[in-house]
Amino acid sequence: MLKETDVAPDFTLTADDGATVRLSDFRGRRVVLFFYPRADTPGCTIEACEFRDRIEDYDAGEAVVLGISPDPVKDVRAFREKFGLPYRLLADGDHQVAEAYGVWKEKTMFGNRFWGVERSTFVIDEEGRLTRIYRKVKPEGHAAEVLQSL
Repeated sequence: MLKETDVAPDFTLTADDGATVRLSDFRGRRVVLFFYPRADTPGCTIEACEFRDRIEDYDAGEAVVLGISPDPVKDVRAFREKFGLPYRLLADGDHQVAEAYGVWKEKTMFGNRFWGVERSTFVIDEEGRLTRIYRKVKPEGHAAEVLQSL
């Protein structure tokens, strides 16, 4: 299980625009990495739109916002376009990055068990170390909470 002060696991994923994104490309900048379960669902939309609505504040704090879900590229692209999200969404279809960050969990809904992403956010400093970890995030107000930690 990752803890604050650990080096954030590096990764390479495909972004909504088809570009390859590596976490290491952002060294020298702070990164807010939020994992969300599924594009265009109620909670994920609230969370994503709250980050969108605060993006100027994140930019002023020189922090890059990235969202990651196990959705395919076409789904994260459609989600970004539908809600005008001004930051990149990354597709983690094989959930390897979610596993590396410890957010790929067994979940239960309506008596059914399945594997999926536990909504979580990681704040990474300029050297690539985790400075803040939020687990089991509630979407409402989360973007403001993370912004305060910057």
